[in-house]
Amino acid sequence: MNLNGIFEALMLIAFAASWPFSIIKALRTHVVAGKSPLFMIIIEIGYICGMLFNITLPAGPNWRFGLYVLNFCIVGTDLCLYYRYR
Repeated sequence: MNLNGIFEALMLIAFAASWPFSIIKALRTHVVAGKSPLFMIIIEIGYICGMLFNITLPAGPNWRFGLYVLNFCIVGTDLCLYYRYR
């Protein structure tokens, strides 16, 4: 594994660690003021692009693909909560 892959994985892990705080707050308070659905949709598009890039690697998808899927699901959950509680 190269250094780029390590940094990419650390970025994805950091994002995956931060989104649950937003989800927990929404579940606890039922307040989604200040959240931007457009921002979350743009983040989702970015994760889709990351997954597509990972799939098209010459060696095929690697383990970081799972981190993209995890992040996509976490942000998707937060987006669903936004529409439920708005």
